[in-house]
Amino acid sequence: MPATIRPVLVTPDLDRLLGFYTGLLGAEETMRFPEQGPVSYVGLRLGDSELGISTDASVPTGPPGRVLLSIEVADVDALLPRAGELGGSAGPANDMPWGQRVAHVTDPDGNLVNLTRTR
Repeated sequence: MPATIRPVLVTPDLDRLLGFYTGLLGAEETMRFPEQGPVSYVGLRLGDSELGISTDASVPTGPPGRVLLSIEVADVDALLPRAGELGGSAGPANDMPWGQRVAHVTDPDGNLVNLTRTR
């Protein structure tokens, strides 16, 4: 039975996405492959979760609409300006009837990200 699910984003610009997730969420780099030379994969830790970023120059960017990363953060509203500064975009934060504050964000490649905080 699987023990861990690790989403991996594939991008033509690894450095740009790495800067977005480390700059916005404070993700911590845990792995880099290869250690020397051009990097093809970076593993990140966000709290008790992991996210991978892999590079492939042939992958188109834009809204895929198939995957939504939902990330629990300490303060949704405080991160919204940073999303734009780091090359992404952010909509307004909203209080949901199920008790979360949620903002829809896109990373620089157009991947959808929900920033959430349970009230």
